[in-house]
Amino acid sequence: MAKATGAPLEPESGENEEHHSSRDVLHAQIKATRADIERQVQVTRAQIDQVNERIAARTGRNLILAILIGLGLGGALLVSLIVIKDLFALLALAFVVFTTLELVTALRITPRKVDPIPNVIAAAGIVVAAYVADPVLIWSSLLGGIAVVIVWRLIAQMIEADGRTAPEILRDVLAIFLVQVYVPFMAAFAVLLTRQTHGEWWALSFLIVVVCVDVGAYASGLSFGKHPMAPKISPKKTWEGLAGAVVAAQIAGILLAIFLLETPFWVGMILGAVLVVSATFGDLAESLIKRDIGIKDMSSWLPGHGGFLDRIDSMLPSAPLAFALFMIFSPLSSAVS
Repeated sequence: MAKATGAPLEPESGENEEHHSSRDVLHAQIKATRADIERQVQVTRAQIDQVNERIAARTGRNLILAILIGLGLGGALLVSLIVIKDLFALLALAFVVFTTLELVTALRITPRKVDPIPNVIAAAGIVVAAYVADPVLIWSSLLGGIAVVIVWRLIAQMIEADGRTAPEILRDVLAIFLVQVYVPFMAAFAVLLTRQTHGEWWALSFLIVVVCVDVGAYASGLSFGKHPMAPKISPKKTWEGLAGAVVAAQIAGILLAIFLLETPFWVGMILGAVLVVSATFGDLAESLIKRDIGIKDMSSWLPGHGGFLDRIDSMLPSAPLAFALFMIFSPLSSAVS
């Protein structure tokens, strides 16, 4: 009998070839599958880009980026109203400061002379007064702030001595009124609303309704819009979009009145009807300002939204009306509960 030598047995050549062949087939399958997945991803990405480009061409906005930023801002506001009301005042102050500076910067493109520093300081003072002082002082802070900014502008005008005429200086003064009334004064009512007992729920409700108005108008106008509502001011706004905004506002208003504000459903109908008018007016007002200045967006500071004012243009005129509705209808919540 032959002795075992302990040397390993070499595999037969046929087994070697079969092993390599199976491995090559597996690698080929994996490679083909990976290539197929990559092709599908590229096709899907291209389709998403095409849809986004069509929407951007029609609305002038990057929809995906706008949604992401909107969700982030909305989440911050939600947390501030539900958890820490002081945080809402800080967010409002930040928005007012940036929006005021944004509007002043845009107005300086025109022949109007509007000073950034005093306008921002006066705007911040109005918001702070709304949070810490008696509600009546909002008016005092507005008038005082306007007076300070006007005096600043007149002193600067005397120092510059550039030969501007009285009508030109009057336009500067009117621009100051626009900045202070349109941004900080109206925003101050949202801050004032959160100071009231259960006012944070009314603030949250009015913000939700305004967002629903914007979303309803956007979706309906994008899908069915054919008849321009104000072509000389904002060509992309349509009557179909307004109809969608009305429906969205009514649904949101009724649901919020019943489940959040604990008031009769008809209070929600009134809330929705009032805010759809104020939100639409605010949107058109900002479009008119941009058209007068001759710009498409107020700034690029808030990507996908055309600036801070574009994000809150519907909310600004809605805030005083929401405060008025709270004063009228909030007693009904205790009656229902």
